[in-house]
Amino acid sequence: MKKVLTGGFVAGHRTYIISGIGILSALGTYAVGDINLFEMMNSVFTLAGIYFLRKSTERKKNADSRKISK
Repeated sequence: MKKVLTGGFVAGHRTYIISGIGILSALGTYAVGDINLFEMMNSVFTLAGIYFLRKSTERKKNADSRKISK
């Protein structure tokens, strides 16, 4: 039960999964004609922005972002 509450194997990857599902959903709704091209591109760019923002702020193991390299 503890693994389910803490996220299990998807802990730390939930943002990527949600963004991917959202992009696929936007593409699917455009394919069936529920939204137009502008709305689909708006959704895709927003979700891709969230994905890349999370990716850019992710810390690596034993990394110190304030350390000045010589």
